[in-house]
Amino acid sequence: MPSPYIPRALQPVLKRAAGQFPAVALTGPRQSGKTTLLQRLFGETFRYVSLDPPDAAASAAGDPRGFLERHPPPVILDEIQRAPDLLPYIKERIEARRDQPGQFLLSGPQNLLMIERVTESLAGRAAMLRLLPLSQREVFGRAGAPFPWEARPARAPRRGFAPGELWKSFLRGGYPELVAHRQRDLSLWHASYIQTYLERDVRSLRLIGDLTTFQSFLRVLAARSGQLLNMTDLARDLGVALNTAKAWLSVLEASFQVIILRPYFANVGKRLVKTPKVYFTDTGTLCHLTGLKDPEHAAAGPLGGAIFETAVVSEILKTLVHRGEDPRIYFWRTSSGVEVDLVVDAGDRLIPIEVKLSATPRPAMADGIRTFRESFGAQAAPGYVVHPGDARLPLAPGIEALPFAQL
Repeated sequence: MPSPYIPRALQPVLKRAAGQFPAVALTGPRQSGKTTLLQRLFGETFRYVSLDPPDAAASAAGDPRGFLERHPPPVILDEIQRAPDLLPYIKERIEARRDQPGQFLLSGPQNLLMIERVTESLAGRAAMLRLLPLSQREVFGRAGAPFPWEARPARAPRRGFAPGELWKSFLRGGYPELVAHRQRDLSLWHASYIQTYLERDVRSLRLIGDLTTFQSFLRVLAARSGQLLNMTDLARDLGVALNTAKAWLSVLEASFQVIILRPYFANVGKRLVKTPKVYFTDTGTLCHLTGLKDPEHAAAGPLGGAIFETAVVSEILKTLVHRGEDPRIYFWRTSSGVEVDLVVDAGDRLIPIEVKLSATPRPAMADGIRTFRESFGAQAAPGYVVHPGDARLPLAPGIEALPFAQL
Protein backbone atom coordinates (compact mmCIF):
# COMPACT_ATOMS: atom_id res chain seq x y z
CA MET A 1 0.00 0.00 0.00
CA PRO A 2 1.56 3.34 -1.03
CA SER A 3 2.30 5.93 1.64
CA PRO A 4 -0.03 8.94 1.73
CA TYR A 5 1.74 12.00 0.39
CA ILE A 6 2.52 14.80 2.84
CA PRO A 7 2.97 18.18 1.08
CA ARG A 8 6.44 19.63 1.61
CA ALA A 9 7.34 23.26 2.22
CA LEU A 10 10.15 22.94 -0.34
CA GLN A 11 7.72 22.37 -3.24
CA PRO A 12 7.43 25.98 -4.50
CA VAL A 13 11.18 26.52 -4.06
CA LEU A 14 11.97 23.37 -6.04
CA LYS A 15 9.56 24.32 -8.84
CA ARG A 16 11.03 27.81 -9.02
CA ALA A 17 14.60 26.46 -9.15
CA ALA A 18 13.71 23.99 -11.93
CA GLY A 19 12.25 26.89 -13.90
CA GLN A 20 15.42 28.97 -13.59
CA PHE A 21 18.43 26.61 -13.56
CA PRO A 22 19.50 23.95 -16.08
CA ALA A 23 20.04 21.53 -13.17
CA VAL A 24 18.81 21.20 -9.60
CA ALA A 25 20.61 19.03 -7.03
CA LEU A 26 18.46 17.89 -4.11
CA THR A 27 20.33 16.46 -1.13
CA GLY A 28 19.28 15.32 2.32
CA PRO A 29 19.37 12.33 4.64
CA ARG A 30 18.07 8.96 3.57
CA GLN A 31 14.30 8.48 3.82
CA SER A 32 13.62 12.22 3.99
CA GLY A 33 11.35 11.98 0.92
CA LYS A 34 13.57 13.26 -1.92
CA THR A 35 12.50 10.68 -4.51
CA THR A 36 8.83 10.98 -3.57
CA LEU A 37 8.95 14.76 -3.82
CA LEU A 38 10.66 14.78 -7.22
CA GLN A 39 8.32 12.20 -8.68
CA ARG A 40 5.29 13.95 -7.22
CA LEU A 41 6.21 17.32 -8.75
CA PHE A 42 7.88 16.25 -11.99
CA GLY A 43 6.90 12.62 -12.60
CA GLU A 44 4.56 13.42 -15.48
CA THR A 45 7.04 15.55 -17.41
CA PHE A 46 10.45 14.11 -16.48
CA ARG A 47 11.88 10.65 -17.07
CA TYR A 48 13.00 8.92 -13.88
CA VAL A 49 16.22 6.91 -13.62
CA SER A 50 17.62 5.44 -10.42
CA LEU A 51 21.36 4.87 -10.32
CA ASP A 52 21.09 2.72 -7.22
CA PRO A 53 21.02 -0.65 -9.09
CA PRO A 54 24.61 -1.74 -9.78
CA ASP A 55 23.92 -2.27 -13.49
CA ALA A 56 22.56 1.25 -13.89
CA ALA A 57 25.58 2.76 -12.12
CA ALA A 58 27.93 0.59 -14.18
CA SER A 59 26.20 1.66 -17.40
CA ALA A 60 26.55 5.33 -16.48
CA ALA A 61 30.22 4.90 -15.55
CA GLY A 62 31.13 2.73 -18.56
CA ASP A 63 29.55 4.88 -21.27
CA PRO A 64 28.38 8.21 -19.81
CA ARG A 65 27.58 9.84 -23.15
CA GLY A 66 25.65 6.79 -24.28
CA PHE A 67 23.81 6.68 -20.95
CA LEU A 68 22.70 10.29 -21.33
CA GLU A 69 21.66 9.64 -24.91
CA ARG A 70 19.38 6.86 -23.67
CA HIS A 71 18.05 9.07 -20.88
CA PRO A 72 17.87 12.57 -22.35
CA PRO A 73 16.52 15.64 -20.51
CA PRO A 74 14.24 16.41 -18.87
CA VAL A 75 15.30 13.62 -16.52
CA ILE A 76 15.45 12.84 -12.80
CA LEU A 77 18.72 11.08 -11.93
CA ASP A 78 18.24 9.57 -8.48
CA GLU A 79 21.15 8.43 -6.28
CA ILE A 80 23.56 10.44 -8.41
CA GLN A 81 26.36 9.75 -5.90
CA ARG A 82 26.50 6.22 -7.35
CA ALA A 83 27.82 7.63 -10.64
CA PRO A 84 29.71 10.86 -9.82
CA ASP A 85 31.76 10.65 -13.02
CA LEU A 86 28.53 11.33 -14.92
CA LEU A 87 28.55 14.97 -13.78
CA PRO A 88 31.13 16.34 -16.30
CA TYR A 89 29.05 14.82 -19.11
CA ILE A 90 25.90 16.38 -17.69
CA LYS A 91 27.79 19.68 -17.81
CA GLU A 92 28.62 18.96 -21.45
CA ARG A 93 24.93 18.44 -22.25
CA ILE A 94 23.95 21.58 -20.37
CA GLU A 95 26.53 23.67 -22.22
CA ALA A 96 24.91 22.70 -25.51
CA ARG A 97 21.65 24.27 -24.26
CA ARG A 98 22.86 26.71 -21.64
CA ASP A 99 19.69 28.81 -21.56
CA GLN A 100 17.28 25.87 -21.19
CA PRO A 101 16.13 25.46 -17.55
CA GLY A 102 14.88 22.24 -15.99
CA GLN A 103 17.06 19.75 -17.84
CA PHE A 104 18.40 17.61 -14.98
CA LEU A 105 17.08 16.96 -11.48
CA LEU A 106 19.76 15.23 -9.41
CA SER A 107 19.23 13.70 -5.98
CA GLY A 108 21.37 11.89 -3.45
CA PRO A 109 21.86 11.49 0.29
CA GLN A 110 25.47 12.48 0.73
CA ASN A 111 26.16 16.16 1.06
CA LEU A 112 29.94 15.68 1.07
CA LEU A 113 30.09 14.06 -2.34
CA MET A 114 27.21 15.97 -3.90
CA ILE A 115 28.45 19.41 -2.91
CA GLU A 116 32.04 18.72 -3.96
CA ARG A 117 31.30 17.14 -7.32
CA VAL A 118 28.31 19.29 -8.31
CA THR A 119 30.14 22.49 -7.38
CA GLU A 120 33.18 21.32 -9.31
CA SER A 121 31.27 20.29 -12.43
CA LEU A 122 28.11 22.42 -12.45
CA ALA A 123 29.09 25.69 -10.76
CA GLY A 124 26.58 28.35 -11.73
CA ARG A 125 24.45 25.81 -13.59
CA ALA A 126 22.84 23.96 -10.67
CA ALA A 127 20.68 25.11 -7.78
CA MET A 128 21.53 23.28 -4.54
CA LEU A 129 18.55 22.46 -2.29
CA ARG A 130 18.16 20.33 0.82
CA LEU A 131 15.23 18.21 2.03
CA LEU A 132 15.27 17.30 5.71
CA PRO A 133 12.77 15.17 7.66
CA LEU A 134 9.31 16.64 8.13
CA SER A 135 8.85 19.72 10.26
CA GLN A 136 5.84 19.93 12.57
CA ARG A 137 4.40 22.48 10.12
CA GLU A 138 4.45 19.87 7.38
CA VAL A 139 3.12 17.10 9.64
CA PHE A 140 0.08 19.23 10.50
CA GLY A 141 -0.55 20.46 6.96
CA ARG A 142 0.77 24.00 7.48
CA ALA A 143 3.90 23.73 5.35
CA GLY A 144 4.07 27.43 4.50
CA ALA A 145 3.16 28.80 7.94
CA PRO A 146 5.25 31.81 9.05
CA PHE A 147 7.12 32.07 12.33
CA PRO A 148 5.42 34.09 15.09
CA TRP A 149 7.85 36.97 14.52
CA GLU A 150 6.86 37.03 10.85
CA ALA A 151 3.10 36.61 11.21
CA ARG A 152 0.48 39.32 11.12
CA PRO A 153 -1.20 39.90 14.49
CA ALA A 154 -4.54 38.68 13.16
CA ARG A 155 -3.18 35.17 12.50
CA ALA A 156 -5.27 32.57 14.29
CA PRO A 157 -3.26 30.57 16.82
CA ARG A 158 -2.85 26.86 16.16
CA ARG A 159 -4.43 24.50 18.62
CA GLY A 160 -2.12 22.80 21.07
CA PHE A 161 -1.14 19.14 21.14
CA ALA A 162 -3.44 16.65 22.80
CA PRO A 163 -2.10 15.41 26.17
CA GLY A 164 0.84 13.07 25.58
CA GLU A 165 0.89 13.60 21.80
CA LEU A 166 3.77 16.08 21.86
CA TRP A 167 6.24 13.60 23.33
CA LYS A 168 4.95 10.75 21.19
CA SER A 169 5.75 12.93 18.17
CA PHE A 170 9.28 13.54 19.50
CA LEU A 171 9.90 9.79 19.87
CA ARG A 172 8.52 9.16 16.39
CA GLY A 173 10.56 11.88 14.69
CA GLY A 174 9.96 13.43 11.29
CA TYR A 175 10.84 10.81 8.70
CA PRO A 176 7.86 10.58 6.32
CA GLU A 177 7.42 6.81 6.53
CA LEU A 178 6.97 6.93 10.31
CA VAL A 179 4.65 9.93 10.15
CA ALA A 180 2.49 8.41 7.41
CA HIS A 181 2.38 4.93 8.98
CA ARG A 182 1.75 5.31 12.70
CA GLN A 183 1.66 1.54 13.22
CA ARG A 184 5.35 1.12 12.37
CA ASP A 185 7.56 -0.27 15.13
CA LEU A 186 9.63 2.80 16.03
CA SER A 187 12.51 0.95 17.66
CA LEU A 188 12.88 -1.47 14.75
CA TRP A 189 12.62 1.30 12.13
CA HIS A 190 15.19 3.58 13.76
CA ALA A 191 17.58 0.67 14.41
CA SER A 192 17.36 -0.32 10.76
CA TYR A 193 17.82 3.27 9.66
CA ILE A 194 20.98 3.71 11.73
CA GLN A 195 22.39 0.46 10.39
CA THR A 196 21.62 1.44 6.79
CA TYR A 197 23.18 4.85 7.37
CA LEU A 198 26.33 3.24 8.77
CA GLU A 199 26.66 0.62 6.08
CA ARG A 200 25.73 2.67 3.00
CA ASP A 201 26.59 6.28 3.72
CA VAL A 202 29.29 6.35 6.38
CA ARG A 203 31.29 3.42 5.01
CA SER A 204 31.19 4.85 1.49
CA LEU A 205 32.81 8.07 2.72
CA ARG A 206 35.87 5.99 3.70
CA LEU A 207 36.63 8.05 6.75
CA ILE A 208 35.47 5.43 9.24
CA GLY A 209 37.66 2.49 10.17
CA ASP A 210 35.66 0.88 12.99
CA LEU A 211 31.88 1.12 12.55
CA THR A 212 31.28 -0.28 16.05
CA THR A 213 33.25 2.54 17.65
CA PHE A 214 31.55 5.03 15.35
CA GLN A 215 28.16 3.77 16.54
CA SER A 216 29.34 4.31 20.11
CA PHE A 217 30.35 7.82 19.03
CA LEU A 218 26.76 8.40 17.86
CA ARG A 219 25.35 7.35 21.24
CA VAL A 220 27.83 9.41 23.24
CA LEU A 221 27.08 12.42 21.07
CA ALA A 222 23.34 11.92 21.54
CA ALA A 223 23.79 12.00 25.31
CA ARG A 224 25.45 15.41 24.88
CA SER A 225 22.71 16.92 22.71
CA GLY A 226 22.16 20.59 23.51
CA GLN A 227 25.39 20.87 25.50
CA LEU A 228 28.59 22.74 24.79
CA LEU A 229 30.64 20.27 22.80
CA ASN A 230 34.03 19.48 24.27
CA MET A 231 35.61 17.33 21.57
CA THR A 232 38.68 16.57 23.69
CA ASP A 233 36.58 15.02 26.45
CA LEU A 234 34.43 13.14 23.96
CA ALA A 235 37.45 11.67 22.15
CA ARG A 236 39.03 10.66 25.47
CA ASP A 237 35.82 8.93 26.63
CA LEU A 238 35.74 6.90 23.43
CA GLY A 239 39.47 6.21 23.32
CA VAL A 240 39.95 7.72 19.86
CA ALA A 241 42.22 10.48 18.59
CA LEU A 242 40.86 14.03 18.69
CA ASN A 243 41.26 14.43 14.93
CA THR A 244 39.32 11.20 14.42
CA ALA A 245 36.42 12.48 16.54
CA LYS A 246 36.44 15.78 14.63
CA ALA A 247 36.39 13.94 11.30
CA TRP A 248 33.47 11.79 12.45
CA LEU A 249 31.53 14.87 13.56
CA SER A 250 32.12 16.40 10.13
CA VAL A 251 30.66 13.27 8.53
CA LEU A 252 27.54 13.54 10.70
CA GLU A 253 27.08 17.21 9.93
CA ALA A 254 27.69 16.77 6.21
CA SER A 255 25.20 13.88 6.01
CA PHE A 256 22.54 15.94 7.82
CA GLN A 257 22.39 13.82 10.97
CA VAL A 258 23.44 16.61 13.36
CA ILE A 259 23.19 20.38 13.60
CA ILE A 260 26.24 22.30 14.83
CA LEU A 261 25.10 25.49 16.53
CA ARG A 262 27.80 28.11 16.99
CA PRO A 263 27.80 31.06 19.40
CA TYR A 264 26.68 34.44 18.12
CA PHE A 265 29.25 37.20 17.94
CA ALA A 266 29.02 40.48 16.07
CA ASN A 267 32.54 39.57 14.88
CA VAL A 268 31.85 36.77 12.38
CA GLY A 269 35.36 35.29 12.72
CA LYS A 270 34.82 34.50 16.38
CA ARG A 271 31.77 32.34 15.60
CA LEU A 272 33.99 29.82 13.85
CA VAL A 273 36.47 29.23 16.64
CA LYS A 274 34.40 29.26 19.84
CA THR A 275 32.91 26.12 21.40
CA PRO A 276 29.71 25.04 19.58
CA LYS A 277 26.69 23.01 20.61
CA VAL A 278 25.44 19.90 18.85
CA TYR A 279 21.86 18.80 18.18
CA PHE A 280 20.45 15.86 16.25
CA THR A 281 18.38 16.86 13.24
CA ASP A 282 15.66 14.35 14.11
CA THR A 283 14.28 13.91 17.62
CA GLY A 284 13.34 10.31 16.83
CA THR A 285 16.98 9.48 16.05
CA LEU A 286 18.04 11.22 19.26
CA CYS A 287 15.53 9.29 21.39
CA HIS A 288 16.48 5.98 19.79
CA LEU A 289 20.21 6.51 20.33
CA THR A 290 19.63 7.37 24.00
CA GLY A 291 17.42 4.30 24.52
CA LEU A 292 14.15 6.18 25.13
CA LYS A 293 10.96 4.37 24.11
CA ASP A 294 8.32 5.74 26.48
CA PRO A 295 6.90 9.30 26.11
CA GLU A 296 6.50 9.80 29.87
CA HIS A 297 10.06 8.68 30.54
CA ALA A 298 11.37 10.92 27.77
CA ALA A 299 9.51 13.96 29.14
CA ALA A 300 10.36 13.44 32.81
CA GLY A 301 13.85 11.95 32.44
CA PRO A 302 17.22 13.72 32.55
CA LEU A 303 17.20 14.24 28.76
CA GLY A 304 13.75 15.86 28.65
CA GLY A 305 15.13 19.38 28.34
CA ALA A 306 17.64 18.37 25.66
CA ILE A 307 14.96 16.60 23.60
CA PHE A 308 12.60 19.58 23.78
CA GLU A 309 15.39 22.01 22.90
CA THR A 310 16.39 19.76 19.98
CA ALA A 311 12.79 19.85 18.74
CA VAL A 312 12.73 23.67 18.78
CA VAL A 313 16.11 24.07 17.07
CA SER A 314 15.20 21.42 14.50
CA GLU A 315 11.82 22.99 13.72
CA ILE A 316 13.38 26.37 13.01
CA LEU A 317 16.24 24.90 10.98
CA LYS A 318 13.94 22.71 8.86
CA THR A 319 11.58 25.58 8.16
CA LEU A 320 14.41 27.82 6.95
CA VAL A 321 16.10 25.08 4.90
CA HIS A 322 12.79 24.16 3.24
CA ARG A 323 12.42 27.79 2.16
CA GLY A 324 15.69 27.37 0.29
CA GLU A 325 17.53 29.60 2.78
CA ASP A 326 20.89 29.15 4.46
CA PRO A 327 19.89 29.16 8.16
CA ARG A 328 21.69 31.69 10.30
CA ILE A 329 20.95 30.40 13.76
CA TYR A 330 23.21 30.56 16.82
CA PHE A 331 23.19 30.54 20.60
CA TRP A 332 24.43 33.36 22.82
CA ARG A 333 26.48 33.04 25.97
CA THR A 334 28.35 35.62 28.05
CA SER A 335 31.57 35.05 29.95
CA SER A 336 29.53 35.15 33.15
CA GLY A 337 27.28 32.31 31.96
CA VAL A 338 24.15 34.23 30.90
CA GLU A 339 22.76 32.37 27.91
CA VAL A 340 20.04 32.47 25.26
CA ASP A 341 19.38 29.06 23.74
CA LEU A 342 18.77 30.24 20.18
CA VAL A 343 19.36 33.43 18.22
CA VAL A 344 17.83 33.67 14.74
CA ASP A 345 19.62 36.20 12.54
CA ALA A 346 16.79 37.54 10.38
CA GLY A 347 19.07 39.97 8.55
CA ASP A 348 17.87 43.26 9.95
CA ARG A 349 17.25 41.97 13.47
CA LEU A 350 18.11 39.24 15.93
CA ILE A 351 15.34 37.04 17.38
CA PRO A 352 16.28 35.68 20.86
CA ILE A 353 14.57 32.43 21.90
CA GLU A 354 14.74 30.57 25.19
CA VAL A 355 13.50 26.97 25.49
CA LYS A 356 11.99 25.80 28.77
CA LEU A 357 10.64 22.37 29.60
CA SER A 358 8.13 23.70 32.13
CA ALA A 359 4.59 24.20 30.80
CA THR A 360 4.11 26.99 33.36
CA PRO A 361 5.96 30.07 32.04
CA ARG A 362 7.28 32.51 34.65
CA PRO A 363 8.95 35.94 34.27
CA ALA A 364 12.29 34.59 35.58
CA MET A 365 12.52 32.42 32.45
CA ALA A 366 12.99 35.59 30.42
CA ASP A 367 16.13 36.77 32.23
CA GLY A 368 18.57 35.64 29.53
CA ILE A 369 16.52 37.30 26.77
CA ARG A 370 16.26 40.50 28.84
CA THR A 371 20.05 40.65 29.13
CA PHE A 372 20.44 39.90 25.42
CA ARG A 373 18.08 42.72 24.44
CA GLU A 374 19.89 45.13 26.71
CA SER A 375 23.22 44.13 25.15
CA PHE A 376 22.13 44.43 21.52
CA GLY A 377 19.71 47.35 21.78
CA ALA A 378 17.76 48.16 18.63
CA GLN A 379 19.31 45.21 16.81
CA ALA A 380 17.41 42.80 19.10
CA ALA A 381 13.79 42.05 18.23
CA PRO A 382 11.17 40.96 20.78
CA GLY A 383 12.01 37.52 22.16
CA TYR A 384 10.17 34.31 22.98
CA VAL A 385 10.25 31.68 25.70
CA VAL A 386 9.11 28.48 23.98
CA HIS A 387 7.47 25.90 26.27
CA PRO A 388 5.40 22.70 25.87
CA GLY A 389 2.19 24.11 27.38
CA ASP A 390 -0.74 26.05 25.91
CA ALA A 391 -0.33 29.54 27.40
CA ARG A 392 0.73 32.44 25.20
CA LEU A 393 1.28 35.47 27.42
CA PRO A 394 3.69 38.36 28.05
CA LEU A 395 6.52 37.68 30.52
CA ALA A 396 8.28 41.04 30.31
CA PRO A 397 8.34 44.03 27.94
CA GLY A 398 9.19 42.66 24.51
CA ILE A 399 9.27 39.02 25.71
CA GLU A 400 6.45 36.54 25.24
CA ALA A 401 5.80 32.96 26.35
CA LEU A 402 5.09 30.88 23.25
CA PRO A 403 3.67 27.33 23.11
CA PHE A 404 5.69 24.96 20.95
CA ALA A 405 2.52 24.26 18.94
CA GLN A 406 2.48 27.92 17.85
CA LEU A 407 6.16 28.05 16.91
